[in-house]
Amino acid sequence: MTGTHAILYTTDAEADREFLRDVLGFPHVDAGGGWLIFQLPPAELGVHPAEGAPTSELYLMCDDLDATLAELAAKGVQPVGERVEARWGVRAWVALPSGTQLGLYEPRHPVARGL
Repeated sequence: MTGTHAILYTTDAEADREFLRDVLGFPHVDAGGGWLIFQLPPAELGVHPAEGAPTSELYLMCDDLDATLAELAAKGVQPVGERVEARWGVRAWVALPSGTQLGLYEPRHPVARGL
């Protein structure tokens, strides 16, 4: 395996691509016709037991969630809903231009990204 390729399905792909490019500043390549493929930070995968139907979630990890939210607020991006604290970390969500929610996560457990 050489990496992870995540797909975000959205109702306004162009606007959400602009957000990832211009607001979050992710480097990217154009795969043709404006289909931007973004370089993400290193990834890790957690596998949790399902309570109900199996699903998947996408979070962008940060070292300091409050600082990240403040940086995004300075760019006009506000969190959606309440932040969620747990012993293993804290989560919050922001809305992309399409309304799709993107999770942000500050882990408080050992992380695998430095392996």
